[in-house]
Amino acid sequence: MLSKITGFIGEVKGELRKASWPWDQDPKAKGFKKYKELIDSTIVVLIAVILLAGFVQFWDFVQVLIVGFLTEVFR
Repeated sequence: MLSKITGFIGEVKGELRKASWPWDQDPKAKGFKKYKELIDSTIVVLIAVILLAGFVQFWDFVQVLIVGFLTEVFR
């Protein structure tokens, strides 16, 4: 059982070394400059989520109006 766990951990470490990390590998980069790609990507995701939420909210409001109108007409 212990050998399976250590083998799994070793495989995870190997896969993590292959990954592309979103920060600058330059040891001279300091502060926020080191994480510029990470910050830019996070901002893009936040903007996309806000736009999607607005889109869903708009169509939800439109559907509420339509259903409300139809229930009044066919009452």
